[in-house]
Amino acid sequence: MAGPSIFSRIVAGEIPCHRIYETDHVLAFLDINPLAEGHALVIPKRPVERLDELTPDEAAELGRAVREVAVRVMRVVGAPAYNVLQNNGSLAGQEVPHVHFHIIPRREGDGLGYRWRPQKVAPEVLAALAARIAGT
Repeated sequence: MAGPSIFSRIVAGEIPCHRIYETDHVLAFLDINPLAEGHALVIPKRPVERLDELTPDEAAELGRAVREVAVRVMRVVGAPAYNVLQNNGSLAGQEVPHVHFHIIPRREGDGLGYRWRPQKVAPEVLAALAARIAGT
């Protein structure tokens, strides 16, 4: 089994960070390799790899923290928009096996971009899928 992630080590105080928000269960800090000024990370203090592994209460507190950190960052950096990015599993681009949300301020011409490749799906296929998901 791998040792503690870099985020667990930050929570434990073994690695320093630039803290911007903290509760008993959540920590937010500036990314040390930011994509933009104010790029922040919001993490649960408990080491959980995927969002679906959080308890409902932990997820709710984390969601409130993401909102609060976004408000604070945007107020300070003055960017007109922002992305909230969260990946679950290496196939989805998760590099650190600890739940984390990126808050990335965006400005016109920042060059960050993203790929979005929508697919055409028949309405009846979507209806069947929605029924299966809703029934779980």
